[in-house]
Amino acid sequence: MRSTVVEGPSAPTRSKAATRRRPARDREAVWWSAGWLAVVVLGAAFVAAAGLSPTERALTALAVGAAPATVGLFLKRAHGSGARAGLVAAWGVCAALAATMTGGVTGPLAAWLLAPMAAALAVGRGKALALGAATSLAAVGATALAGFRLDIPPPVPDLAQGLALIGLTAAALGFGVGLVALSRQADQEAVRRDRQEMRLRQALEEQPHQLLGVHPEGRLTAVWGPSPSGLVAGAAPGGLLLDLAAPQDRPRLASALKRALAEGAAEIAFTPDGIEDGWLALTLRRTWDGRAVGALRDGRPERERMAGLEAAKTEAEAQNAGKSRFLANMSHELRTPLNAIMGFSDIMKQRLFGPLSDRYGEYAELIHDSGTHLLELINDVLDMSKIEAERFELSREEFDARDAVSGVLRLMRGQADRAGVHLRGLLPKDALDVVADRRALKQIVLNLISNALKFTPSAGSVTVTVRAEDGVLEVIVADTGVGIGREDLARLGRPYEQAGDAGQRAAGTGLGLSLVRAFAELHGGAMTIESRLGEGTTVIVRMPVLLEAAAPARTPEPVG
Repeated sequence: MRSTVVEGPSAPTRSKAATRRRPARDREAVWWSAGWLAVVVLGAAFVAAAGLSPTERALTALAVGAAPATVGLFLKRAHGSGARAGLVAAWGVCAALAATMTGGVTGPLAAWLLAPMAAALAVGRGKALALGAATSLAAVGATALAGFRLDIPPPVPDLAQGLALIGLTAAALGFGVGLVALSRQADQEAVRRDRQEMRLRQALEEQPHQLLGVHPEGRLTAVWGPSPSGLVAGAAPGGLLLDLAAPQDRPRLASALKRALAEGAAEIAFTPDGIEDGWLALTLRRTWDGRAVGALRDGRPERERMAGLEAAKTEAEAQNAGKSRFLANMSHELRTPLNAIMGFSDIMKQRLFGPLSDRYGEYAELIHDSGTHLLELINDVLDMSKIEAERFELSREEFDARDAVSGVLRLMRGQADRAGVHLRGLLPKDALDVVADRRALKQIVLNLISNALKFTPSAGSVTVTVRAEDGVLEVIVADTGVGIGREDLARLGRPYEQAGDAGQRAAGTGLGLSLVRAFAELHGGAMTIESRLGEGTTVIVRMPVLLEAAAPARTPEPVG
């Protein structure tokens, strides 16, 4: 299984370590260059002392061959890889020139054509060895081509032997020192790898969960970290993952492993083997080689937290249901006094028992209008409470849907006229028989028209279309109003959610569309809203309430 180093030295630590390693590497390169230069200088002195009479061309070749070594003495001032690569290239150029001036690839300094490889071992280690080999090969080719074109004669035999001794000694010394340095670097890299592996193992052992390497067949290939609380028999390499779970949970654990290998990840909680009140959680991930790695932890705290959340949710739902039941049961107590207020104010408004001053007559009308508005709000709240408490029962009957919609249109026409909005209805010519709750259908149309009028400015229009389409009753209310923003559109249809500005929100309770949606769903249907800012809104209610004898589609005709 492939491991990833999760712990290592920080950036400042790595910088300091690199700073400590660089002087050592540079010192080795300096000593290597100094050794090469010493061999050349001592060799030239030996040739002169032996009376071999070195020619000016031979001395120039030795000087050219020693030039990169002179530059290498100052390598400690150039840490970049570009400087090192340039130095290797310089060795190739100078070695080719020296060999060409002393007879080419068959001359006494031909061994120096391998100097770039030796220099790469010394100054760049294995990373630059490929560059050194390529440079040496290029130097051999360039020397051979130059010798073919220039035809420079080799030195006299005695001088050639001396130069060959210098070239071979320098090359052998360079390769020897380079190989020693390469071996030393390999040892240092091995030590660093061992330290990194030790830190990785320490991090794996000290992390809070137990990590498991899992073979696709379910066998544990590796185990790191402490065994979680609640596990009797600890996990061990060579054991089976399924043995960690109680017998009744092993099929689920096997399924989770299969799902992780197929989909990339899986998570499961199970009872450990031998402890009935224990609870373990396992997170599985697929690895690059088709196996899996898992993090095993004690799942009891998480289980207790989830149990607490579930209990809180149950309590909140119970409180909400209790609120809904309370409001539903208060229907009679709330409506009875309000009906009395409206009845008496209506008697006073009509002056049935005698005249009233204009001021008192105005007060009676205000009381009656306010009572009517309050009764509508109470009816909406009570209807929604009954629906949430699942105590609302539809009173289905057979009737013509046109009659219910026409009644609402007549009722709302006065409000539309006062708002300066043109209200029209498009109803079919023939009867549109349905089996539904008449009051619910009226409430649907009434709420949709009220909302449309609230958001439609003067001189706009609201169109109500009722038709049979695809075997269902379809009620469509479209307006040319201000439209609804996307952020408001996502919230509408939920109880007490409102759209528009503060003035528009103050005109209702936010229950209109939620009641429309609820009544539609109680009839087995649905409500959809289509709207864009500045282009109006269209609300479509579809309910499967048509009688079987009803036609699938009828051409609507204008009403009003």
